Amino acid sequence: MMKRLCLPLFLLLPLLAHAQMWERLAVSQYRLDTADVRTLKGELESISFFRDNEFASRQADGYSLPGFWLQPKLTYMPLKQIKIELGLQALIFNGANRYPNYVYHDIGYWKGDQYTKGAHVLPWFRVQADFRRFSVILGNIYGGQNHGLIEPLFNPETNLTQDPEMGVQILWDRPHLHADIWLNWQSYIFKEDTHQEAFTVGATWRTLLNAPDSRLHLSLPIQVVAQHRGGEQNVRRRGVQTFCNASVGINAQWNVGRRVLKKLTAEANGLLAYQQRGHFWPFKTGAACHAAMRFELWKFLEADLSYFAAPRHFVSIYGNHFFSTFSIKDEHDYGKLQTLAAYVRFHHTFAKGYTLGADAEAYQTFQAGNNNLNFSFGIYMRVNPSFLIKRFTPFRSSSSR
Repeated sequence: MMKRLCLPLFLLLPLLAHAQMWERLAVSQYRLDTADVRTLKGELESISFFRDNEFASRQADGYSLPGFWLQPKLTYMPLKQIKIELGLQALIFNGANRYPNYVYHDIGYWKGDQYTKGAHVLPWFRVQADFRRFSVILGNIYGGQNHGLIEPLFNPETNLTQDPEMGVQILWDRPHLHADIWLNWQSYIFKEDTHQEAFTVGATWRTLLNAPDSRLHLSLPIQVVAQHRGGEQNVRRRGVQTFCNASVGINAQWNVGRRVLKKLTAEANGLLAYQQRGHFWPFKTGAACHAAMRFELWKFLEADLSYFAAPRHFVSIYGNHFFSTFSIKDEHDYGKLQTLAAYVRFHHTFAKGYTLGADAEAYQTFQAGNNNLNFSFGIYMRVNPSFLIKRFTPFRSSSSR
């Protein structure tokens, strides 16, 4: 009886749930370990990557990403509710010796023109305070893949190239709800600066309708991402701009638990694009739908099929190029778009913090007079060792005799 009910459900709800490979490669643990109280540790977070994008559509030119990023840091927990982290992050592309100072996945000109040589290096600092049901993070927040955004709102490739997100974040966990609310301040302006102020705000809510280990687990994801570019003193030639993406959907995960097929996940979402202020987009509102299905095979393989359709307009601020009608080649919106996508992803975890991943992707786009097949493949390695520097004993006053 369960199989008869599940099969039509998954046929009707064929979206990409968050890929297990990218979760293992790019998600950071935010829950504090009380065993680390009064412990000073050294940690190195890094991802090495080689990715080749063979694109031939209006949406984007092809390009390659050979390189790695490193994040050496010190971590200390003075109390069981407080964690402090201090370090650096360096992004290095093979063969590059000069780096512009901007977020590498973007559609506009709002950052400064400064350059750094040798590597793109930024300071890294985070302080986290935990309460009973929520966490407050200041400084470098848990960004990128940690937000759990769907692919039309966040391209997983951005995990390789973006600057660390900095600002403030609140994480809220309840038995049937996980919420992530954040502000990422991307471009600060001083009085005489000529570039724009820019920041992104976002929120994700995932309501769990039953336990995640249920045979058929259902959840309702709601996601919002907005970016503001402006500043009161200098708005440059593009003026003040505010863009917003939002999605509402339903997710169904069938925990099959067989030797070959471990999980079958499906999700369907309705998408909205809204330009609250500015004229960068040639429209105020746009809409689209995205649906996909993921098969988790054995313990190391994923296969995904997805479909995206924008009947008129949909511009994604940070999403996959082929789930947006906006071209990053010529900054033109081409209106209607349909995309069929197929993914194969492999991952192998040698030990905690040591994961090898590889993927191959294909995107078939359909537009008036311009249908193209695009390919991409990559290989990635996450290395995250940590070591104890010193464990401090609590201070005890001498007792009187």
